Amino acid sequence: MISVEQKDKIDPRVRERAMVRVNEIARLPVYRDRPAALVTDLYQLTMMYGYFRAGRHQQRVVFDLFYRNNPSENGYVIAAGLEQVVWYLNQLQFRGEELEYLRSLNMFSDAFIDKLQDFRFTGDVYAVPEGTIVFPNEPLVRVEGPIFEVQLIESALLTFVNHQSLIATKTQRIVDAAATSSGTAGPVIEMGLRRAQNMDASVFGARAAFIGGCVGTSNVLAGQCFDIPVMGTMGHSWIQSFPSELDAFRAYADTFPDNTVLLIDTYDVLKSGIQNAIIVARELEAKGKTLRGVRIDSGDLAYLSKRVRSILDAAGLPYVGITASSDLDEWIIRDLIIQGAAFTAWGVGTRLITSYDTPSLGGVYKLVAHERDGVMHPSIKISENAEKVTNPGKKKVLRFYVDGHASADLIALDDETFNTSEPLELFDPVHTYKRKVIRNYEVENLLVPVFLNGELVYELPTLRQIRQRVENGLSHFSSEILRPVKPHIYHVDLSKKLWELKHHLLHEFRPE
Repeated sequence: MISVEQKDKIDPRVRERAMVRVNEIARLPVYRDRPAALVTDLYQLTMMYGYFRAGRHQQRVVFDLFYRNNPSENGYVIAAGLEQVVWYLNQLQFRGEELEYLRSLNMFSDAFIDKLQDFRFTGDVYAVPEGTIVFPNEPLVRVEGPIFEVQLIESALLTFVNHQSLIATKTQRIVDAAATSSGTAGPVIEMGLRRAQNMDASVFGARAAFIGGCVGTSNVLAGQCFDIPVMGTMGHSWIQSFPSELDAFRAYADTFPDNTVLLIDTYDVLKSGIQNAIIVARELEAKGKTLRGVRIDSGDLAYLSKRVRSILDAAGLPYVGITASSDLDEWIIRDLIIQGAAFTAWGVGTRLITSYDTPSLGGVYKLVAHERDGVMHPSIKISENAEKVTNPGKKKVLRFYVDGHASADLIALDDETFNTSEPLELFDPVHTYKRKVIRNYEVENLLVPVFLNGELVYELPTLRQIRQRVENGLSHFSSEILRPVKPHIYHVDLSKKLWELKHHLLHEFRPE
């Protein structure tokens, strides 16, 4: 828990700006007037009731939120979802209808329901800023406070961070694939609203996709809420509803003469679609306008795009772009580029918004310290599966830079200090013979204070600032770590003090 003296050192202007920003966010349609206290699993409430009955509800604890494995066989994850966490904790309370529902379950006493009526989050939260490049087992969020509060928020924090981190990471893989070949690559547009699991998944997925590098979204609500450029033209039904394809194209160009992109695969791309698109392009030129592009949504995309490019160029229309859609992902895009496809933009839907190959990040929220007799003691979860053994204690995550390049991360106990003028030996926490010495390094503490004693002290960045953080962060890592296939494993080690504590607790609770 932060001391009063430490809390007083926080610039009150930062707190004021933080509250102004979060209140702006709370007024967005996707957040406004949304009850969230029951966005939790029942077992969180049953445990809270048990703590309350046992008189242990004020016991202070520390939980870490982290994940164990990178999705899609990637080498890293882009942390996202903190804005939603801040909104949730800032307004978290039980409303009348929620309390009445819980009362109707006949599981909880009136005294417990009354306790919930006064619920407010009063704990401390440290988190990595959105857009940070992170790795397995690193705490992305650290929460400290009364167990009554810290237990409740587990489910909500996990769904917010797991989902948006997953989609941001998947998007970056797709965007990276579209940037692998100059001249044939192009911007990626998120178009997954109709295939997302529900409305929230589509809106917050579009937000995460912008963090991951998409230039825009087809999702209008996401555009309104998060100031993401909205993009889109027509569906096949538009063309089918007119007497002819040419009539449909002309009507659309007349309606949107400054932003005409024509869908050319409704009937026949080469014999009909592109021919009619050229007619409309000529008519636009006569009016001093230009055809922005055409889109192909089916068929042999590589073959068709090359033929369409050739036809457009021969018609004196080299400025007309070609957009691809049709269940694209990073592998299909990469393969199309290898085949010499002539696309200048990519519309990606299903496989992005659902992270089709890896639909869940699998983040967890684990108790790592608990108060006993007024003293905080480290806690450990032990499992027959080695990867599920937790790292105990209140921790921080340090990133070491050598000559501007990220060299290694270190998970250390929160009270540890390191002298940057001295060499530092790092070792693999499992294969301890693997050691690495770094010198002349700079250190970044990835966890920053977000809430202290329940008070918001973190000014949420804009979405574009988060996106810029992704780009800056990626620039510090080697291409071997960033590559999409069999990436080099980045060093994430435990400090010697943490490693010794972990093994001491392993022997204490699982004696030989």
